[in-house]
Amino acid sequence: MARELTTSIEIDAPPERVWDVLVDFDHYHEWNPFMRVAGRVNEGATLTVHLMPPGGRESVFEPDVTHCEKHREFRWLGHLLVPGLFDGEHRFRLEPLDGGERTRFEHAEQFSGILAGLILWRIGDQTRDGFEAMNEALKVRVEELVEAEEREATEST
Repeated sequence: MARELTTSIEIDAPPERVWDVLVDFDHYHEWNPFMRVAGRVNEGATLTVHLMPPGGRESVFEPDVTHCEKHREFRWLGHLLVPGLFDGEHRFRLEPLDGGERTRFEHAEQFSGILAGLILWRIGDQTRDGFEAMNEALKVRVEELVEAEEREATEST
C-alpha cells in the first residue's frame, strides 16, 4: 500500500528562477537544512543524497532520476536495500502562478513497499518537518536572489 507525504509553498518568483536554485546542488550547503545532493538532474542518472531530518539521523542513499522536465518537475526513486522493501519516489513540482510571475512549489514523496507503514510511523513527522524546512529555505533563497537582481537592475539604470 502506497502512502504519500505532500507539502507545498508559494514563492514570489517565476518557475525558471526556482528551478535554477533547486537543481544547483553545488550550493545546497548554503541554504538547504534538509538535504545535500550530488549528481546531475538527467533522467537515468544516479544521485547521492544525504538527508538530515530535524531531530533525526542523517541517512545516505543513491536514488535514480526517473523524470526531469525543465522548469516543471523532477523525480527520483530510491530503495532501502532492495526494491519492494521500502521505496520512495521523491517529487519536486513547479506550478506557475499569476501568469508565471510566481510559483507553487510542491515537495512530495510516495512511499511503498513491505516496510513503508512501519518506517513512516517512525520517521513520517521528521520527514514532513524536513520537507517544510527545505521549502521555507528555498523560498527565502529564491526571493532574496530575485530581489538582489531587481535592486542591481534598478541601481544600474
